[in-house]
Amino acid sequence: MTVSLEQLRRCHFAVDLGAARTRVYVKGMGLVVDQPSVAAMNTRSGALIAVGEFAEQMTGRTPDYIRVVRPISGGTVVDIEMAQRMLRHLLGDKTRRMLRRKPRLRAAACTPHDADPLAQRATIETLVGLGARRVELVDTLIAAAVGCGLPVERPEATMILVCGAAATQVAVLSLGSIVRAERMPVGGESVDHAIVQHLRLEHELMLPSQAVRPLQLALSENGLTPQGPASTEIHGRDVSTGLARSVRVDTAAVRDAIQTPLTAVLDGIGKVLRDCPPDLVADLAERGMVLVGGSALLPGFDQLLRQATGMPVHIAERPDVCAVQGIGAMLEGRIEPLVLGPRSC
Repeated sequence: MTVSLEQLRRCHFAVDLGAARTRVYVKGMGLVVDQPSVAAMNTRSGALIAVGEFAEQMTGRTPDYIRVVRPISGGTVVDIEMAQRMLRHLLGDKTRRMLRRKPRLRAAACTPHDADPLAQRATIETLVGLGARRVELVDTLIAAAVGCGLPVERPEATMILVCGAAATQVAVLSLGSIVRAERMPVGGESVDHAIVQHLRLEHELMLPSQAVRPLQLALSENGLTPQGPASTEIHGRDVSTGLARSVRVDTAAVRDAIQTPLTAVLDGIGKVLRDCPPDLVADLAERGMVLVGGSALLPGFDQLLRQATGMPVHIAERPDVCAVQGIGAMLEGRIEPLVLGPRSC
């Protein structure tokens, strides 16, 4: 962990800046913001038109002078000014006034594992622009493990897979620290892109910008396994004519199309297991791994991992909010550190 629990208890609010969604936890209030990390602005006047879900609905449907932007990519702030403006609107005037009344406003933020100093600095500057006098950074893997109830402080192995929109992180934790971890630059967006490319090349069909997730849901709970539906109907636009068209897609071909990003995830899991001490791997054979993150809900993903690794695979109760709930539990003081005192002879 990059910061002590005592320092986190002094923080007043926490932010999880994800590529897909931004979440804000305010101490004493709970989760107050859970919105897409999207903003729409007027390029003529520079005014911010919409943020969150409304801005996401505008994607692909705006005139030329309105631009829909995503100031966060892969858990890293790529546009600090726009991220600050988006957060101000998401928090609202009432919450911001309440936070400004704090004498020395402190904030905490989740950062991807092994984030470079520039990415960490961008996160800190974003929250400093909101009035924070001090910003504490917490590894997303630790926060997510705490949020889904894993016993990270115990001397036993726990394995967590954080399935984000732009990246997937896997780690083995013990005694409150990361023993081995790996970050793969593939996530839910990579799966979406693979499906879009398959439909364009094989069926000459272009999907609307928000049609990929419904396609994944159409694969049902066994979507990535042969037990899923044989085919599903997809609506889109013909590449040649530009007219609306519907095609019936073979789901087996869709499964083959998304094997490349999923194989990268399996390779990362294998690397972490190979680098782990044998005693911890023995614990994992019994305890398995826990999936968190929005992409953990990809239909059949847990079954695929179970077949590939031979370990039990569990999906957290609310996988999409585990990271922010975990850092919120640290803010509220609900997590007690493991105290190792001297033994008396």
